[in-house]
Amino acid sequence: MTDRHPLAVRVDEALERRRDPLDTLSTEAEPVARACHAMAARFHRGGTLVVFGNGGGSTDAQHISVEFVHPVIVGKRALPALSLTADIATMTGIAARVGFDEVFAHQLRHLAGADDIALGLSVDGDCANVVRGFEQARELGMLTVALVGGDGGAVAGSEAVDHVLRADSHDPRVVKEVHVTMYHVLWELVHVFLEHPGVLTRKAAS
Repeated sequence: MTDRHPLAVRVDEALERRRDPLDTLSTEAEPVARACHAMAARFHRGGTLVVFGNGGGSTDAQHISVEFVHPVIVGKRALPALSLTADIATMTGIAARVGFDEVFAHQLRHLAGADDIALGLSVDGDCANVVRGFEQARELGMLTVALVGGDGGAVAGSEAVDHVLRADSHDPRVVKEVHVTMYHVLWELVHVFLEHPGVLTRKAAS
C-alpha cells in the first residue's frame, strides 16, 4: 500500500475540521427549531429582523437581511429585515461621537421596537458592541438571537440573549462557514413556521 500524497492528507484534514462542527449542528435541532419558531412568531406579529456584526459578520448581516427581504427561492414570502452595518455614515458618526461599542446599541434604540428581532453575529462571542447591542435589544423587549463560535464568550454568557446558536470550532474560518449554514437554516425554517400560522399565536408560542 502506497503512502498518500501529503497534499491529499492536507485536504482531508481541512475537510475534517469542517465536518465535526456541522455534525454538532445537526444534533442541535431543538434549539434551532425554538429560535426559528420565536423568530417566526415575531414576524407574524409584524416585527422586523435587525442584524449586526463586525468584520466578516458585518457582511453576513447584510447577506441575512437581503435573504429575508428578497428571497432567492421564487414564491417565498419577503420579510422585513435590515442590517445595521449597511449605513457607513451612521456607523462612523456614532463611533466618532460616543465610541465603537455603541454603534449597534444606538441604532437599535432609535430604529427598533418590542416586536422586532435582534440577530447578532460574533466569531468568538466577545465583541463588545455586539454584547451592547443585545443589552439594548433586551431593554426594548426585542427577541434576541446570537450566532457565535468557540465557547460563546460574553455573548453566550449574557442574560440579554434568548437563543444562542454556537458553531463548535475555534477556527474563525470554520465558524463563519457554519454561521452561513445556520442562517440559511433559520431562513428556511422561519418560512416553514409561517406557513402554519396556527402555531404562531401568543398562546401557542408561550
